[in-house]
Amino acid sequence: MTLQPALQFLARLERNNNKAWFEENRPAYDAARAAVEDFLEAVIDALRNTDPLGDLSAKQCLMRIHRDIRFSRDKSPYNTAISASIAPGGRKSGKMGYYISVGPQDRSIVAGGLYSPTPEQLARFRKAIESDASELRAIAKARPFVEHFGQIAGEKLKTAPKGYDRAHPDIDLLQLKQAIVIRHFTDAEIVKPDFPERVVAACKAMKPFVTWLDETTG
Repeated sequence: MTLQPALQFLARLERNNNKAWFEENRPAYDAARAAVEDFLEAVIDALRNTDPLGDLSAKQCLMRIHRDIRFSRDKSPYNTAISASIAPGGRKSGKMGYYISVGPQDRSIVAGGLYSPTPEQLARFRKAIESDASELRAIAKARPFVEHFGQIAGEKLKTAPKGYDRAHPDIDLLQLKQAIVIRHFTDAEIVKPDFPERVVAACKAMKPFVTWLDETTG
């Protein structure tokens, strides 16, 4: 199993992002997608030991290669990465999980968290922080978490959110408009045989963070 066909196809797609080229090269896309599916199946199988994934398949997790261009100035029809969301029930379940994206030029990532939270989710996140941030602080200080992700990231307010004291001891967390973690991988890393194991390790390091968010934000 290697992700080389995916990298090669996606690098070419970046230079030829149009429907005519894509259709002419659909066999190469099918090979790229199959390579990613095989990789995802290995990751899902390994995660069954820690996550309630049941009979989840890679196909249930993979996202469309087609971009939604309705409200975008960029009318390129295709994403130049192949992405998936591994969560109980798959990408359409609405449950929090692990986001994996394979892209060329060192753009592959494993990520998770509140990327586009609803106002209700963000309000519950801030209420939980205001009440007691000690559990989240402990999660963010755990060695596996720090080794894989460094720290909790995301866009932030410049001041305190409305209704919160700017002197609150956890103001750095309260200012977050997102709460995400991201691990980047190079092209050289993702074509190595141990890449599925490295992704699984990152997901396991992320799990306490994702679980905390799931329990506090619903």
